[in-house]
Amino acid sequence: MKSLAGHLLVASRKLRDPNFRLTVVYILEHNEDGALGVVLNRPADRTVREVWEAVEFEPCDCEQHLNLGGPVQGPLIAIHTCKKFADKELPTSGLYVSMQKETVDPLVRQTKHPFRLYTGNSGWGGGQLEGELKVGGWLVTPAKLDDVFADPAKCWFDVTRRIGLSIMLPGVSPDEVPEDPTVN
Repeated sequence: MKSLAGHLLVASRKLRDPNFRLTVVYILEHNEDGALGVVLNRPADRTVREVWEAVEFEPCDCEQHLNLGGPVQGPLIAIHTCKKFADKELPTSGLYVSMQKETVDPLVRQTKHPFRLYTGNSGWGGGQLEGELKVGGWLVTPAKLDDVFADPAKCWFDVTRRIGLSIMLPGVSPDEVPEDPTVN
């Protein structure tokens, strides 16, 4: 089995689960026991500051929105670019994950390194994701650093376009394809 850690799962139109409609999931871990990821394009209606007040951390003035990582409850997960606050390095070059209070708290208080904070996650048991892939529920593509910090409103469409172009025009960069097909 080839691990999909460091890849994006892009919900296809065949995927009927409303938890994943038009989502892009970044896979953090994938092995024979299952897979773990976070939805990149589901911002929550609460800010980091509001969450910090609710969980009784020291007050924090970060107004960045929290993100809904998926339907499975779990610890807060931070994906970021600061090795100093990393619990683990991710397969995508330059990305790290933190889930411990000792690393997440200082991360949200700094402004030099981009980060996204997720509540909940997306999880699959052993063989479950492979079954969903087999029936066409997901499209798969390697993740890029910019995907993690992309505009959530455009993320699914942009990544889907990139996958489509890689199929239709292999070897051609999406940046080289005009937005208006009539200029071809």
